[in-house]
Amino acid sequence: MTYEGNGGTSVPQRHEIPHYHGNEARTVFVISAIVIVVAQSTGANLPLSTTGAVISAATLVIAAGITNPATSWIHWVNGLFAFYGAFLFGTAAVDQYRAGISVFDPSFMYLEALALLSLLALYFTTQTIRGILQRPKF
Repeated sequence: MTYEGNGGTSVPQRHEIPHYHGNEARTVFVISAIVIVVAQSTGANLPLSTTGAVISAATLVIAAGITNPATSWIHWVNGLFAFYGAFLFGTAAVDQYRAGISVFDPSFMYLEALALLSLLALYFTTQTIRGILQRPKF
């Protein structure tokens, strides 16, 4: 077994897991949670109440925190969260755009950013689920 060492401390080499994008999904979820809290606190017109925004942000951070390659169910949950976010924020962004809201309006920009972050998270979770389904069964 090969080990990388530094000053007598040995650390096993990192093994790449095919199609695992949990780290990226985790990052996108934390960024999304921050954007939700900032948007809600600055008065953006989000399709969430204040309580709903805080609960959503906390839920995304919790999901990000427990995401790991050994637990497959969390990736399905992450996929549902990402899909719901894409639907909720995407629909709200399109509705505001069609209502004639300026694309430079802060509410629209927050909604658009959250919709795009949700789509990105959906891509990463879908890739991870694909990798899980392709793993050999023991």
